Amino acid sequence: MATTEDYQSIFHWAETQKDGDIPSFKTRKNDPYTYQSGFGNTFESEAIPGTLPYGQSNPRKVRFGLYAEQMTATAFVAPRAHNKNAYLYRVRPAVAHQGFTDMPDNKDTESCFLPLNPKIHVSPTQLAWLPFELPKDTEKVDFIDGLKTLAGSGDPTLRDGIATHVYCANTSMNKRAFVNSDGDFLIVPQQGALDIQTEFGPLYVQPGEIVVIQRGQRFRIDLPDGPSRGYILEVWGSNFDLPELGPLGANGLANKRDFLTPMAAFEIIEEQWNVVYKLGGKFFQSVQQHSPFDVVAWHGNYVPYKYDLTKFVNVGSISVDHIDPSIFCVLTAPSRDPTAPLADFLIFSPRWDVASQTYRPPYYHRNSASELMGLIYGNYGGRSDSFQPGGVSFESGFVPHGVSYPEWKKASETAPPEMKISEGAIAIMFESCRAFTITDWAWNSEKKHEHDPTMWDDLVAPQLELLKKLQVEHKRKYVGTARKGLGSGECVV
Repeated sequence: MATTEDYQSIFHWAETQKDGDIPSFKTRKNDPYTYQSGFGNTFESEAIPGTLPYGQSNPRKVRFGLYAEQMTATAFVAPRAHNKNAYLYRVRPAVAHQGFTDMPDNKDTESCFLPLNPKIHVSPTQLAWLPFELPKDTEKVDFIDGLKTLAGSGDPTLRDGIATHVYCANTSMNKRAFVNSDGDFLIVPQQGALDIQTEFGPLYVQPGEIVVIQRGQRFRIDLPDGPSRGYILEVWGSNFDLPELGPLGANGLANKRDFLTPMAAFEIIEEQWNVVYKLGGKFFQSVQQHSPFDVVAWHGNYVPYKYDLTKFVNVGSISVDHIDPSIFCVLTAPSRDPTAPLADFLIFSPRWDVASQTYRPPYYHRNSASELMGLIYGNYGGRSDSFQPGGVSFESGFVPHGVSYPEWKKASETAPPEMKISEGAIAIMFESCRAFTITDWAWNSEKKHEHDPTMWDDLVAPQLELLKKLQVEHKRKYVGTARKGLGSGECVV
């Protein structure tokens, strides 16, 4: 298990334990870092033992002359269960910079998805995009410059909404850091690992893993494997949380202990750094003469974290019918509507399908959610059209979708086997109760294509003639009788 590809071939993380023949390990063998475990915990970490103050957070003097700096992510009076903050003990506070300057607008990113924006589009058509091209070798594009927005809803200045992006980069961020002041980034690398330096310590994230960098947290990204491409789900006015388990009980889906948070690691570099801020969808730059990653110790519960998708514990029906896709939810971000999430992050990964009296593909369906899917690796058969790693598929709310008629017919006439599905594959879905609008960049992309509606042209009702005869009898028996019973001025609703 020495490479990213090794982990793409396993059915589940449990295979790495070799049935207990070897000691189990927390992270992938090619991950160079160590982490703390847990989701939503209050953590603490110090690169130099004895740095953290105990019994208080802001002492008159911190060891080594460090500065105490608090990052507060919620209202001061937020209930204790929802209050998020972190104390950082650093060589220089973040306030030590030379001011802000405007940066040119990135024409390929968008933040306002309200219909009044002439640069967004609304469409009920099932859309898809082939994998987006990586930058050419002749141009240097880092993570910030490689951001491209696909679709979204709302506006970050309202603290209510969502955006979906892709990134395509071929160079590391050199003396450059990024701060998203609008919302939280959930980053899903599809090609190439990300070596992420944060104020809280380093994170190594490979295809098959995800990372969440929360609002206001500084980070930079190196590309140890060369060019990288991936998907991003951004939420405004909310934070990601674990979905409720309901009747599942205490265990299942993504377990808390499998989320990993970095350990403190600091650097002292007395050179010019550029810190890029995204605020209201606009980009600003701040220059400072020292590294922003000089945090020697920290404690708190507002931290970046990562998760290995091969550890997801799938659940499903073991008798009949398909369970709703909510069983594939890894993380959710609540909205102001308590019955509908602002965003769900779902995965479709290797699992068993054993339901009987049920055909294997998903049923034809129309649902209220907007769905944007991506494929990290492997083949995924649940789409209505060609679907490649690095590509995107999109369906608006209440737009009907499902498999082709030949696939449905074959599945309906074949006894459902006990089978493994999605072997060697992980597909993802960004799902939202919000209606998405699509950006100019995505709308005009040469990679865009529509799902071919002719794939359903040969769909027929197998017993059409019989149904027509039954329809005539129904009208004669019920509709005619109802009409005879109507009096003058009466009607049927």
